Amino acid sequence: MSDTDLRLYVIVDEPAAKGRPLEDIVRAAAAGGATAVQLRHKSGDTRAFLAAARSLRGVTRELGLPFIVNDRVDMALAVDADGVHLGPDDMPAVLARQLLGPDKIIGASTGTVEEAHQAVAEGVNYLGVGAVFGTQSKADAGDPIGPQGLKQIVSSVGVPVVGIGGITAHNAGEVIRAGAVGVAVISAIVSAADVAAAARALRQAINSEESRR
Repeated sequence: MSDTDLRLYVIVDEPAAKGRPLEDIVRAAAAGGATAVQLRHKSGDTRAFLAAARSLRGVTRELGLPFIVNDRVDMALAVDADGVHLGPDDMPAVLARQLLGPDKIIGASTGTVEEAHQAVAEGVNYLGVGAVFGTQSKADAGDPIGPQGLKQIVSSVGVPVVGIGGITAHNAGEVIRAGAVGVAVISAIVSAADVAAAARALRQAINSEESRR
């Protein structure tokens, strides 16, 4: 996990893609500087999820990008994903670790210091923290915690933190200044008319802030 680049973590799902193939979205995002890919699938259709996961597993292998499956440990196992990202209602991370083994990446969504400490105690490799800003992409994202709330969580844990929620090229620098190693985005890239250009703008904002450290 220490060498996994989470600077620009792109979360793809079909609604955000607006009818465009997810494979094309991932390739364009990678061309713009994406460093990790997560597949999000909320429809409940397991076979459709499996088909999408298999396809994107092939694309991410070809591109050399880590591939994370959202929520579903069984799906991560089925396609030999690099890891899984767990929400508060998903399988506990400690059990996911038993199933996935020591080498897979496990991330968790948190929004408070207490949730972050619990996830770290269960053995996660990184945290997705937010919503940092307001977002329409996740109905259950909760109230924004802002860069200051993000900073409090970052300073209280010893694992990498990725900010999520309402992040764009205009505010990504604030997320990096708060101590996050990267940003996770859905609509800012996946829904963009020019996916590669949107990814490139975000990556430039991240790189610019990193250069100031």
